[in-house]
Amino acid sequence: MTISSGRFGSHQSIAGGIHLAFERGESATCDTLQIFNKSNNQWAARQFTAEDLELWFDAWQRSGLDVACAHNSYLINLASPDPALHEKSYQSFKEEVERCQTLLVPNLVFHPGSHVGSGADAGMKRISTSINRLFDELGNDTEVTLCLETTAGTGSNLGATFEELAQIIDGVEHTARMGVCLDTCHIFAAGYAITEAEDYETTMLKFSDIIGLHRLQVIHVNDSKMPFDSHRDRHENIGEGLIGLQAFRHFVNDARLAHVPMLLETPKGEELAGDIKNLRQLRRLQKSAS
Repeated sequence: MTISSGRFGSHQSIAGGIHLAFERGESATCDTLQIFNKSNNQWAARQFTAEDLELWFDAWQRSGLDVACAHNSYLINLASPDPALHEKSYQSFKEEVERCQTLLVPNLVFHPGSHVGSGADAGMKRISTSINRLFDELGNDTEVTLCLETTAGTGSNLGATFEELAQIIDGVEHTARMGVCLDTCHIFAAGYAITEAEDYETTMLKFSDIIGLHRLQVIHVNDSKMPFDSHRDRHENIGEGLIGLQAFRHFVNDARLAHVPMLLETPKGEELAGDIKNLRQLRRLQKSAS
């Protein structure tokens, strides 16, 4: 498989066929992609046909792009105290891992979920237990890394602190396949300062000490419409929100992160103009410091 040497990209739609994500990624000037591997707002998933897979791998080979990760469905809540919803979430999560394996997508990014008033510790234990069950059931049949995403901490949503993500990982027996996706908008909204150089370094050292930089597999690069420490998740174009360009200059020029794909989840606009503009901005920030 031909792989791009770049690391900047964005989430691309699979509407009309999963293989069309590559065409959209090329149009948006991506080096790498994030996709949904099924409809993100439905439980049911149409099974891949032989033609689907042929089109996927042919498009991948022709494009030369990388595929950094898939993002799982927003319906899934592995922290749910409701037995029926939890089991439904688990089965859907397992299916998405298996679909990643089929597509050779290396990482599955997922939100930890909401404890829905049952308590953070209980919710985190349910997540860890679910992942242990998954690894027990799949055994060595998957090489997909499961990437917990940092969250803004709205309501009873888990994952707004590095400590919570570390606690979930610590509860997993086979941690080699556990990773983290850091979302810049989310950590800013959760109260981690990243704009000034000193604050950025403090935050990254906290991440390294509590979770470990070796677990950082993906970065979502999003500016924020909402203020610092607001615990509200609203993405904005790079440099047009309240985080500001300086923070993104730190990320794209941090040698410790040189291998980590950086993916936009920002407004796309018509004909992917938003992606094109934001990717150009990230590349300029990288060049401006070199």
